[in-house]
Amino acid sequence: MPPDKARRFGLVIAAAVATTACGGLAKRTSDARDSGTVSADTPVLAKTPNILVILVDDLGYGDLSSYGAPDLKSPAVDKLATEGMRFTDFYANSPVCSPTRAALLTGRFPDLVGVPGVIRQETNNTWGNLADDATLLAQPLANAGYHTALVGKWHLGLAPPDTPPDRGFALFHGFLADMMDDYYTHRRSGVNWMRLNRDEVDPVGHATDVFTAWAIDYLAERKTEPEPFFLYLAYNAPHAPIQPPPEWLQRVLDREPGISAERANLVALTEHVDDGIGKVMQALEDNGQRENTLVIFASDNGGDVGSGASNGPLRGGKTQMFEGGVRVPAVASWPGHIQASTTTSAVFMTMDIFATALDAAGVNHTGDLDAQSFLPVLLGKTTAAPSRDLFFVRRESPGGVHYGVRSGDYKLVQNAPDGPFTLYNLRDDLAESTDLSASEPATLLQLASALEQHRRVAEQIPWQ
Repeated sequence: MPPDKARRFGLVIAAAVATTACGGLAKRTSDARDSGTVSADTPVLAKTPNILVILVDDLGYGDLSSYGAPDLKSPAVDKLATEGMRFTDFYANSPVCSPTRAALLTGRFPDLVGVPGVIRQETNNTWGNLADDATLLAQPLANAGYHTALVGKWHLGLAPPDTPPDRGFALFHGFLADMMDDYYTHRRSGVNWMRLNRDEVDPVGHATDVFTAWAIDYLAERKTEPEPFFLYLAYNAPHAPIQPPPEWLQRVLDREPGISAERANLVALTEHVDDGIGKVMQALEDNGQRENTLVIFASDNGGDVGSGASNGPLRGGKTQMFEGGVRVPAVASWPGHIQASTTTSAVFMTMDIFATALDAAGVNHTGDLDAQSFLPVLLGKTTAAPSRDLFFVRRESPGGVHYGVRSGDYKLVQNAPDGPFTLYNLRDDLAESTDLSASEPATLLQLASALEQHRRVAEQIPWQ
């Protein structure tokens, strides 16, 4: 069958065929509610752990020294990798920001909770609306006795009921909007979106330093409290504008002769945020919290090659469905639980952080869930990820939604809204250089069918 015909046929094939051919979608229940009950399936732990999730913005797959960067030094994240486990096949749910953040906090594919695209303050240029009935990670953890906090970037709504205090976070100290026009003034189109809970605040300093200080303050406050904590620390860096502190830029220029100005700025901004992460980790140590804290680090999407980012051997970058847009660096560390200096090629996604955090906390979630816990992999109980189809989504204009699908070794890429599909075998062709849609039409049809089943559900979810 010609690939164009296979594509058209694949978009109308019955959902039952897709389920049989590709393993189907994750089971979804109809009653989405919070739960704070202990799961009988989770490991029995001596003490309920603290959970720290660190998310950086637009970090490329090749922009950590532990991921092969030759001109960049990232000792803090590299130390996390040395102390724990590094992922080689970890994916963001989207090649852009808001959908990935929605996935992390709900454990759902983001278009199933109303966030297929970027949420912005301009009403004619916003492509998501977080579902009112979506359960965010902070809610079941709070029900189970955790103190919950978000420091840094939110990017899932600007007003109630779509702000962190409305969605289970006891403390919000950060930035509501998408990006800052300046790392020092913290404005977006002249509007100050910095908040302490619901109150507007106007801190002084580089945003990375501000968020680092706020995170350290929070950890200090919690060190004498009996409850475990969940801290979601979401940095804006190294997202544009590429604006490192001058002293950080100068040290890169001094160390890397011949580096371009664009690359030097990106490297400096990345090294600066790595330093902030190091300071947060040192605070955990100083407070006596480190041994009982599960730390998960990841990027929200691939690096922006237009800003000088590197995605290593991967094709493309931010906004694209190619690997450079969705495969991201990720590390987990938990002393005494995760074996040091380990690497996994098990395939997981940002949304799986939701299930993993609840698993580590011993909390059973009874609502809708697409996520799968990677805690068994972290603890060395298994080396394999569950078999399932993974969907990547991006909407950027009316009708302008496009997808990627990974199923086993195969990846279906639709890199433009309603555009043609291309097919790749990632085991043999990590760089996605050889389109197999003509030579393997049956596989093309299978993945397109799975996508159609997913889209039929997602298109029923309001996003405006």
